[in-house]
Amino acid sequence: MVGKILEPEIRSLIDARNFGALREVFREWPPADVAEVILDLPEDEQVIIFRVLPHALAADVFEYLDIDAQQKLLRAMAHEQVGAILNEMAPDDRTALLEELPSAAARQLIQLLTPEERRVATALLGYPEGSVGRLMTPDFIAVREDWTVQQVLDYIREHGQDSETLNIIYVVDDLGKLIDDIRMREFLLRPLTAKVSDFRDETFVALSVNDSQQDALNVFRKYDRVALPVIDSNHVLVGIVTSDDMLDIAEQEATEDIQKFGGMEALEEPYMRIPLWRMVRKRAGWLIVLFLGETLTATAMANYQAELAKALVLALFLPLIISSGGNSGSQASTLMIRAMALGEVTLGDWWRVMRREIQAGLLLGAILGVIGVVRVGGWAFVGEQYLHRQPYGEHWPLVALTVGIALVGVVLWGTLSGSTVSPNPRHGTSPFRWRTLGLVRSTSSGIADLNALGYN
Repeated sequence: MVGKILEPEIRSLIDARNFGALREVFREWPPADVAEVILDLPEDEQVIIFRVLPHALAADVFEYLDIDAQQKLLRAMAHEQVGAILNEMAPDDRTALLEELPSAAARQLIQLLTPEERRVATALLGYPEGSVGRLMTPDFIAVREDWTVQQVLDYIREHGQDSETLNIIYVVDDLGKLIDDIRMREFLLRPLTAKVSDFRDETFVALSVNDSQQDALNVFRKYDRVALPVIDSNHVLVGIVTSDDMLDIAEQEATEDIQKFGGMEALEEPYMRIPLWRMVRKRAGWLIVLFLGETLTATAMANYQAELAKALVLALFLPLIISSGGNSGSQASTLMIRAMALGEVTLGDWWRVMRREIQAGLLLGAILGVIGVVRVGGWAFVGEQYLHRQPYGEHWPLVALTVGIALVGVVLWGTLSGSTVSPNPRHGTSPFRWRTLGLVRSTSSGIADLNALGYN
C-alpha cells in the first residue's frame, strides 16, 4: 500500500535520474518499509533502487524480501552488486537463500563471498537440512567468567556492532564451551568492578546443531527466549538462533498444519512455485483414499436395495447422515493434527485419545440424533395437521428412530476414524537442556514435518 502511494514520486525521481534524492528518500526508512515499497515496483526499477542504496541498507532490505523476489533480483543485478549484498547479509538469512537455489547457482554465489564469509556459508550449509545448524548465526558476543563488568562492556562496544543481538551475553571457558547465558540488563545493573562469575546463575537452555528446527521452536515456546545458544557435540558454542528465525519456522509449521487439515500432504514449495504435477500428487493421495472409502458406502447400499425399496423414505436422509459423519471426522482429525503438532498428544496416548473420542462421539451423535428425531417428528406433525399429507408415511416414528440411531453410529465412527487416521505423524526429540546437576534429555512429539524448501 505504501509503495502504491509513493510510486509516482519514486518513478519521477528515477526518470529524472535524481539518484541522490532517491537515496535520501530511503535512507531513514526502516528496511521492512523499503522492502514493501520495492515489491510494488517493476523489476527494472527495483534493481535501480538497490544500486543507489548503501550496501548495509540494501542487505537489510534484501533480507525482508521473500525468496522468489530475492531470486529475481539476483538474476537482474550485476555480480559486483550481488556480492556486496551477500557479504552484508546475516549468515542465517543468507543460508536460507542459498539452500533454496539449485546447487550450481548456490556454488556460483558462494564464490562471490569473501574468504571469511565463504567459510561461514559453507559451514552452515554443511549441517543437515531442517536442522538448527542451518538456522543459526555465528554472530554473537561471548565473554569469560573472570572478566569484570567493565571489561565486558568495553568488549561489547568494540565487537558488538556485528552481533545478531545484544540482549543475551554468553559465557564460555578457555575451550569455547558454553558455561552460561546472561541477560544484558544484569551487566547494566551491576557494579563495574563485579566479575561475571559473581552473578551468573549457572542455569541455561541450549540447542544442539543437529536438533530439528521444530524442536527449537518448541523450546522457544516453552522458555519465552529471544535467543538461544547452539552448541556442537563437544558443547562448544558455535552460534545462536533468534526469535525472528523462529517466527519464520512457526509460519511454515502453521502452513503445513493448515494444509494437512484440508486432507492433503503438506506442500514443500509456495503455491505459485510448486510444479502442477507435484501439487496434484500431493493432493491426489488422500482424495483417492477418501474416494475408495466412500465406494464402500455405495457397495453397502447396493446390498440393501431391497430393504431401501421397502422404506424409500430412508434414502432422503442418507446425505444428511453421511455428511454428519464426515464433519465429525474432519473435526476430530483437525484436533488431533494440531494437538500433536503442539506436543499436547503423542502416539503413546492413543488409548486415552480413543476413550475420549468414544465419549465425545457418543455425545455428539446423541445431540445430532435428538435433533434428527425432532426434525422428522416435527415435519411429520406439520404435514399431517396443516398440509393434510404425511411426508414420511404412517410409520414416521420408526423413521425418526432409525435416523437418530444412524446418526449416533455414523458420528461415533467418523470421530474415531478422524482421530486415528491423522496424516504424517512423527516422533521428534527435544533439544538438550543443561543445568548444573548434569545433562537432561527429554523427548517430545509433533507431526509438522519441516522439509527444506528447494529445487529438485
